[in-house]
Amino acid sequence: MRKRNCKKAAAALMAAALSTALLAGCGSTAPVDSTPESVAVSEAAPAQSTEEGDADEMAARNCADLIDAIYVQTRTEDTDAQCEAAKAAWDALTDTQKEMVEGENADPDYFGRDTGDAALDDPRNADDIGENELLVVSFGTSFNGSRAADIKGIEDALQAAYPDWSVRRAFTAQIIINHVQARDGEKIDNMQQALDRAVANGVKNLVVQPTHLMHGAEYDEMCEAIDAYKDKFESVAIAEPLLGEVGSDATVINDDKEAVATAITEEAVKTAGYEDAAAAAADGTAFVFMGHGTSHTAKVSYSQMQTAMQTLGYENVFIGTVEGEPEDTACEAVIEAVKAAGYTKVVLRPLMVVAGDHANNDMAGADEDSWLSQFNAAGCFDSVNTQIAGLGEIDAVQALYVAHTKAAIDTLNG
Repeated sequence: MRKRNCKKAAAALMAAALSTALLAGCGSTAPVDSTPESVAVSEAAPAQSTEEGDADEMAARNCADLIDAIYVQTRTEDTDAQCEAAKAAWDALTDTQKEMVEGENADPDYFGRDTGDAALDDPRNADDIGENELLVVSFGTSFNGSRAADIKGIEDALQAAYPDWSVRRAFTAQIIINHVQARDGEKIDNMQQALDRAVANGVKNLVVQPTHLMHGAEYDEMCEAIDAYKDKFESVAIAEPLLGEVGSDATVINDDKEAVATAITEEAVKTAGYEDAAAAAADGTAFVFMGHGTSHTAKVSYSQMQTAMQTLGYENVFIGTVEGEPEDTACEAVIEAVKAAGYTKVVLRPLMVVAGDHANNDMAGADEDSWLSQFNAAGCFDSVNTQIAGLGEIDAVQALYVAHTKAAIDTLNG
């Protein structure tokens, strides 16, 4: 509507200019303007261009505002309508206008980036659950390819291992739920929706398997949500996250951390084309696994993973974090550690269940502050390559989640 009004205004301005020129040439008492008509018309063009530019900015701004409105962590009764409105506004934009979309969190990539085929995913939000439900809780990702390979990969492995249990999904990040719903029309339950669905379906036994890496803030929030519903079921059990119990300090390593360290290193080494980590080290290649990082006390888990790598003999494997917590996992610190160890080739890979925004942007992005850019800018490595793949697609990691779920189910049986 705003665009049409601006165009009408521009048309009216053009018509006025033409009328003045015609009157001057048809016996008017006003002085005859010797300026050619074509020039008079062209003089009106900048005004038209300005009006159209304003219309483009208004349309892009409107879309950005609608995106920012759903870039929130709280779901309301208006969320579904807001998601539809944001997508409709985007679809109505021209290619030029789409490139102008910019807000507090909005940008052209929100709807425009190709992250894979959403149809390959399964939101697992069906009813007819039965008495036994296995609820798989993830932070989530808007990257369709990673969601299907990593999160769905884990869910599929759990469903295959426990066919008598109905596997359902919940994401803890409403921001991601809204993004996927608005862009792809895929509706994923948040924790409250998933638990309400379980209650409405008459579920008696609920086992919750988080795909979270550790006992961090997201895990704690998930447990709080489940606590509020415990009296709605006959039995409830929460399985361990991927790395298991945290431990008291950096020297404490459990079997889960050793298993993950082995699995991810073997996968990275194989992907890089080496027979084993020792062969990669002999070729001067170091592997850097980039996690998220946290201020939570569970951040010691990253230090424990570094200890596990050394204990297993992976001297050319380094652990880092986007947030730089613990401090020795910051990008600058990791660069110095790799350089001091004498490695000349680097392979970056995410230490995250999904290869989503952090893996694609913070690790492998083109911006100067990405890990790829920072390692290249260090000027001391012959090559820096990336492997964009989440932990969730690794068979050994899926098997670890299956084992954690079994332990939780066993607690229900006494």
